[in-house]
Formats: sequence, structure tokens, C-alpha cells
Amino acid sequence: MMKRLMISLFALSLMSGCGQGGNGEQSAASTNPQAQAGNASGNTEQGAQADAASDTNAASAVMAPDPDAILRTSMQARNGVGLDRLDQDSLQIACSNAEDRAGDQAGKLREAAMAAIEFPEDGNYLGDWKKGEAIAQNGRGMQYSDDPDDPNGGNCYACHELAAGEVAYGTMGPSLRNYGQRGQSEAMLKYTWGKIWNPHAYMVCSHMPRFGEAGILTPDQIRHVMALLLDPASPVNKAE
Repeated sequence: MMKRLMISLFALSLMSGCGQGGNGEQSAASTNPQAQAGNASGNTEQGAQADAASDTNAASAVMAPDPDAILRTSMQARNGVGLDRLDQDSLQIACSNAEDRAGDQAGKLREAAMAAIEFPEDGNYLGDWKKGEAIAQNGRGMQYSDDPDDPNGGNCYACHELAAGEVAYGTMGPSLRNYGQRGQSEAMLKYTWGKIWNPHAYMVCSHMPRFGEAGILTPDQIRHVMALLLDPASPVNKAE
């Protein structure tokens, strides 16, 4: 393909160099000094315009369009899912800029996340592990195709290994097999609850969703997930 293109361009250049007479005769412009000067001037001007156009195209290629503007013009609100999803809160803004999460700033973000955790006022951290397993298996919720009246799932298996009998799980997060071996001390209960509520309280800019702080799961749902992790009868804490 490339060879045919080069041959065609070469033939075209030969044709453009021939006289207008078509039989090898020289054109008047080729023997007229004034015409030659005019052609040279025109060629120079055309060359400058071509260079300017090339520079403009190169600049356009380097300067990518605003991604936020692209998202806002290509998305539309639907079934309870609005464009407010594109608005970053202060934590997301900081995590999107390396300079904003470095040094002391990371510590301030972690402290703010920790202070905002809402622990159970009645001290009841554990629910029903069976309901917790259903929540962990459920990846539905908060998408335009979901019924906004249905409860959200936690989709925990997308990132974690939990029950031994489930072979389909992700590995972005650590394995939670036998998590209950950590016990149910007050410190462990508060740590586990806080980690689910807002993981940024322990690891700034974690990939784990802020299930409680962002309203993905209700406090009751978090209790059920806590039971899945800590109840000795839970499949998470069984060999098989």
C-alpha cells in the first residue's frame, strides 16, 4: 500500500512539472522572470499558512479537552441518578491531587474522616450474619438501571475473599477469611465498624467505598456485615 502511494505521488510530481501544453512544452510561467517571482512569493505565503495551520493542529492535539466537561455533556440524569455524582467532595478532590494528600495534609484528612464516623449509640454492632452474606453477595444499587427503592448491596466479594464456599471473588482487597479470629473486643468492633463506615479514617485515599459515610449501606446493613465478619457461626469463620 505504501509503495503504491509513493509511486502515485512521484507520478503526480512529474505531471505538475510538465508544461501546460501537454507535449513537453514549457509553460510561460517557467520562462517569465516576473511570473517566477510571483510564484515564489505565493509559495512562500502558502508555506507560512501551512506552517501556521500545522502549529494550530499540533497545539490542539496536545491540549486535551476538559474531561469534566465531556462527562457533563455526555451524561444525563436518569432514574434517580443525577449529575451531582460528578461533583467531588473535599476528600475526593484531595485524593485526585498528589500534592493535597502529602505529608501533614494526609494526617488531617485521616483525622477528619475518623471524627465523622457514626458509631452505634446503643453499642450494638452485630446483626444477622445470614443477612450480611446476602448483602456481601449483592452488587446491585445506585445505578440508573436499579430500582432506587430497593436496598443497596455491598458487593463485598468483588474485592475480598470471605466464605470458603464462594470461589468467585476479587483480590483488590485483602482476604477476610477467618476474620472472626480477631475476637469481639470493643477496640476490634469499633475498628471494623469504622473501616466499613469510612476506610479513609485508616488509609487515606483507600479504594474501598465509604459505605456508611456515603450512605451506600444503612447502619442496620452494616451491623449485618459486621456479623458476617465476626460471628463464629458465619461461613467466613468456617473451614468449609
